[in-house]
Amino acid sequence: MPPTTHPVLAEVTARIVERSATERTAYLARLDAAAERGPMRTRLACANLAHGFAASGEVDKAALRGKVKPNVAIVSAYNDMLSAHQPFETFPAQLKRAVVRSGGIAQFAGGVPAMCDGITQGRDGMQLSLFSRDVIAMSTAIALSHDMFDATLMLGVCDKIVPGMLIGALSFGHLPAVFVPAGPMTSGLPNGEKARIRQQYAAGEIDREALLEAESASYHSAGTCTFYGTANSNQLLMEVMGLHLPGASFVNPGTPLRAALTDAAAARATALTAWGESWTPVGHVVDEKAIVNGCVALLATGGSTNHTMHLVAIAKAAGITLTWDDLADLSAVVPLMARVYPNGKADINHFHAAGGLGFTVHSLLKAGLLHDDVQTVAGHGLWRYTSEARLIGGELSWEEGPKRSLDTDVLRGADDPFSADGGLRMLDGNLGRSVIKTSAVAPEHRQVKAPARVFDDQADFLQAFSDGDLTGDFVAVIRFQGPAANGMPELHKLTPALGVLQDRGQRVAVVTDGRMSGASGKVPAAIHLTPEASVGGPLARVRDGDLVSLDADAGILELHVAEHDLDEREAASADDSFVYGTGRELFAAFRSHVGPADEGASVFATRKERL
Repeated sequence: MPPTTHPVLAEVTARIVERSATERTAYLARLDAAAERGPMRTRLACANLAHGFAASGEVDKAALRGKVKPNVAIVSAYNDMLSAHQPFETFPAQLKRAVVRSGGIAQFAGGVPAMCDGITQGRDGMQLSLFSRDVIAMSTAIALSHDMFDATLMLGVCDKIVPGMLIGALSFGHLPAVFVPAGPMTSGLPNGEKARIRQQYAAGEIDREALLEAESASYHSAGTCTFYGTANSNQLLMEVMGLHLPGASFVNPGTPLRAALTDAAAARATALTAWGESWTPVGHVVDEKAIVNGCVALLATGGSTNHTMHLVAIAKAAGITLTWDDLADLSAVVPLMARVYPNGKADINHFHAAGGLGFTVHSLLKAGLLHDDVQTVAGHGLWRYTSEARLIGGELSWEEGPKRSLDTDVLRGADDPFSADGGLRMLDGNLGRSVIKTSAVAPEHRQVKAPARVFDDQADFLQAFSDGDLTGDFVAVIRFQGPAANGMPELHKLTPALGVLQDRGQRVAVVTDGRMSGASGKVPAAIHLTPEASVGGPLARVRDGDLVSLDADAGILELHVAEHDLDEREAASADDSFVYGTGRELFAAFRSHVGPADEGASVFATRKERL
């Protein structure tokens, strides 16, 4: 007998369906109108089609001239500087061969930019990071714009790349889309040791050479970084939302199993086309239930705070309205099942070895906390994702996955979790609304009531720390870091300094309209605060010494200043000199049109919405 759906899961899903009805119906109508049985390229005029295969070899030209083979687009975020995307160098040729073996034809449709938040942390380039998601979405749409394709293979891994590619794919929702991961690098320096060395450097106890040695031992080879930040949260979401093949997310690159899964993704994309055995447009896969499943999986594993924006934006691209209230209500009933750095000492390879997503999905389904009745690229039913991909005699197969955790220090069942609720919470108060990641914050540090120390740039905070000026208990207010101000950069470089102060016995916290990344650490951080300071949010009126309360357990963020007194204050304004140089001036239109964090921090809006 199938498990009973948890009542909160059912209620949240029902209200999402109700509030999204008009937009979702319109989206599906556009999808169905764009769909056509048979190869899409057959609608092109002869001159158009000739341009589409002019550079192909004779065999491919013959296939593309014909009307019986589907053409699969390959869209890739490959570059050879970023470890996570470097393995994609060889994927297009491999995918093309696998598609041909499956009865189709494939073309490399286009590349999308891929930048690394790890490289740009604390640099001017970080101000382009969040906006790169929407650039990637537009780049994906351009790659698919030629009406030559019947399905897509999406090659992306990291922070803004996967959400951007999915948003772009959903604008072509009539096409099937299979996401193809590259896998995490093998484990390097233990994450606890990495964090300790970072704090030593922040405290001036070791030199830069020692720090670089440790970082190089952590990030040491091709593949995704192994901590549980946004990149690995992306992989989890794509699998639980049914856009990866089962078990594909966390297989290391350069292994026979990785190669077999890549071949299988190509074969499956071919089968999902209108002329294949099971036509499955991506716009039908990403429905209300799939979005809720993604939210639940993120919460159950203590995933990246960035997805409180990305999931909202992804849902919007599919005609679905997801709110922070939905995430907050789910978080109250979804148990925390994983401890992966920065929420624990283990890395993503340890999580995978302990039972990984196969066990996680099994346990959540058993508890009634995931929707099984969903369409996926592997077929109907999320139960397919409780299986484990294995090579047996050189052949890829899916075997029954683990039904218990192999390491309960890393992964537990929904019936014996690390905590009864999820790792993300929403804070409300007279400063606005924000997100806090509680899974890495010890219970004794989740309430801070202290005077504000106000900074308009993280560099000023770090200078104050270096000067020994941050004494006593305080709440660091880092403002003018929202999407409309400067693109909402991550402020992760604050974490080691704040960790040092907390370890010294000071009660400290952060309140910011910026981001702290998927690697948010052990210090309580109210992030993504909206409305942001640059659009008149109350944060612009906070002054040094104002008393601030942050209570992660109660969901409260309060400035202890009378409303009348606060209204009487003149709002601070940001120095706009930071919007020039390092490409930032090119994004002025994005800053002027971007929506708030709780609506996905997106530049995409209909004319009606803008009015």
